[in-house]
Amino acid sequence: MACTTLLVGKTASYDGSTLIARNDDSPSGVFTAKAMKVMLPNEQPREYVSKIAHCKITLPDNPLRYTLMPNVDPKEGIWGAQGINEDNVAMTATETITTNARVLGADPYVDNGIGEEDLVVLTLPYIHSAKAGVLRLGELLATYGTYEPNGIAFSDGNDIWWLETIGGHHWIARRVPDDSYVMMPNQFGLDRFDFEDAYGEQKENLCSPDLLDFVKQHHLDLGQGASFSPRLAFGSHSDSDHVYNTPRAWYMGRYFNPHTYHWDGENADFTPLSDDIPWCLVPERKITVEDVKYILSSHYQGTPYDPYGKDKEKAHLYRPIGVSRTSFLACLQIRNGVAKENAAIEWVAFGSNPFNAFVPLYTNVSRLPAYFTNATLDVDSHNFYWASRLVGALADAHYNTTAPVIQRYELAVASQCRHVIEEAEKKADFSREAVNESLAKIAENETQKALNQVLYLASCEMKNSFSLSDR
Repeated sequence: MACTTLLVGKTASYDGSTLIARNDDSPSGVFTAKAMKVMLPNEQPREYVSKIAHCKITLPDNPLRYTLMPNVDPKEGIWGAQGINEDNVAMTATETITTNARVLGADPYVDNGIGEEDLVVLTLPYIHSAKAGVLRLGELLATYGTYEPNGIAFSDGNDIWWLETIGGHHWIARRVPDDSYVMMPNQFGLDRFDFEDAYGEQKENLCSPDLLDFVKQHHLDLGQGASFSPRLAFGSHSDSDHVYNTPRAWYMGRYFNPHTYHWDGENADFTPLSDDIPWCLVPERKITVEDVKYILSSHYQGTPYDPYGKDKEKAHLYRPIGVSRTSFLACLQIRNGVAKENAAIEWVAFGSNPFNAFVPLYTNVSRLPAYFTNATLDVDSHNFYWASRLVGALADAHYNTTAPVIQRYELAVASQCRHVIEEAEKKADFSREAVNESLAKIAENETQKALNQVLYLASCEMKNSFSLSDR
């Protein structure tokens, strides 16, 4: 899957939360319908068989309840994508990353291994911390292997860990610094690693037990200095990266650190073609959920590369972050300083992000509102997935005309939802499921209103219009 991931450490975020967020993008020419779900322990399979690779795995008998975002069409498997379990541990899987021939020659992919289809279901119900998620998934990779390269994030209230697969069986992971954010645009990302810590206290670094020997045996270290760069050893350096991947990291860094580096002009420190944009940076200000939504919706606003801009020669040079084939965006927020049962909130939007709205839902529940769960394979505006898709398809074709409607829509949903949560949490006790229903009603009302307005504006600009009325 061609996705974009943003991770925000707890002291880099506006309220001390950990934030892990990802656009789940379908392959080119595909629009994968998604619906949100709560998986109860008695629904979790004990004998798991994947649809793509036919990998068979016996699962433990003590799963936790968790949320996920499965495909509506089950023909290719569950594809759980992301979620939060009842212990307030979050996971987003996966960011498809890159590799190179040297790695795959040394450790080829495993045709009947595990992949993005499987990872949430195999991991999230059985972990009680972010670090435990890395260790469980690492063990699964070593045991069953994988048929593709992926990056996976785990978080709890204190930590965020990022894991990247290496070839068929190997893996590497780092803890995200609390004061930093991470940019991941479909490339192998880690730019430094401490083997001494990984083989010692494991405070900030984890990896396959034999990874250092693997690197040495196959001459994978391409660095000229004392420090080891996983990105050079395990990642890619291709022309397509400079069209599809690095421009997205450039735009994210440009947004969160506009004064730390020069991002534009002849003397820029980093450009859309730079292969050395840092994996993580300390932002110049605290990062909000609204910032997460903005940057993961972005399409190079304020640059010549904006597909909605005036520079027709450069408008489509680079792949935007917010594209047409996004299935959903989720930001998994684990809050500190609130009751544990209320700490986990999942912000969700469906469809193309420049035109949709972000809705928060409590995850410590046994059911979710139908507006988020009842999507089918047929177009139907009575659920959030298809209503959002309709708004986006109409608004894109009439971008300038509909932009004020979309801006008002996004602000109305976010502000009303925040107010509902603020008021609910003033009470000593409240029903999270009832609050979720109120949040869903806001989303449904405002989305219907936006759809009505966008359809009217688009209808007024139809090519076969004629000003003389013949009524």
